[in-house]
Amino acid sequence: MNEVENFWKDAEVISAYTRAQALEDGFLVELDATAKEAGFKWPVAVTRTVYEVLKPSAALKAQGQSFAGRAWDMLAILRYESCRASDKAVILFAPLFVLEPGKAPRPVEFKAECGPGDDGEPVITISLPEED
Repeated sequence: MNEVENFWKDAEVISAYTRAQALEDGFLVELDATAKEAGFKWPVAVTRTVYEVLKPSAALKAQGQSFAGRAWDMLAILRYESCRASDKAVILFAPLFVLEPGKAPRPVEFKAECGPGDDGEPVITISLPEED
């Protein structure tokens, strides 16, 4: 056993919050179906704050914006950026979104992290850069 494993060997777990719990609580929202269509092999979820960016207001819906279209745009840009940075576990990217009716699209910065899921499997989580 190496030093790091020895350090944590008898440590008491004070709190654990699993990905499954975060999905159940609504802190994370799955985009798996759209992500698969966009070419992702692993499960993809967004934080609630990213979900709110993707969810268009009634005024934006009236202009043709939809959650599905905005999610697709975000995932397409992430897929492109992930191909360019294939060796990184964290990718910053900024797709353009219409945020206000009648205004020009603006970049919205997101952070995508590939890490272990509850059972050690690879999963992707998309958040705002300031979210941990």
